[in-house]
Amino acid sequence: MTGLLVVLIFPQTANANVSDQKLGERAGKVDLNNSSVRAFKQFPGMYPTIAGKIIVGGPYNSVNDAGSDLSGRQREVFDKYKDNFTVTAPSIELNEGFDRLNDGQYR
Repeated sequence: MTGLLVVLIFPQTANANVSDQKLGERAGKVDLNNSSVRAFKQFPGMYPTIAGKIIVGGPYNSVNDAGSDLSGRQREVFDKYKDNFTVTAPSIELNEGFDRLNDGQYR
């Protein structure tokens, strides 16, 4: 007896949501306007202090805008990883409440 495999194909937009769209826009980079502090853990020296300042200081029009509120040493660390960041338009679905700063890690 052979099995029957049924494959349903839906248009990509049928299952898309705001988070999926933002992930596509940022092309593997950390979006400074729509990411939580946890996204910065992969960059030594960024988490949690510099990441928190960046999250609170947004929204930004460019990656360079994000470093303007940082101290000299903090700016050096930020500049070291700057190519890993991007900026897309802020989305209320991804920025509602305090979840960007406290996204369950300390709860």
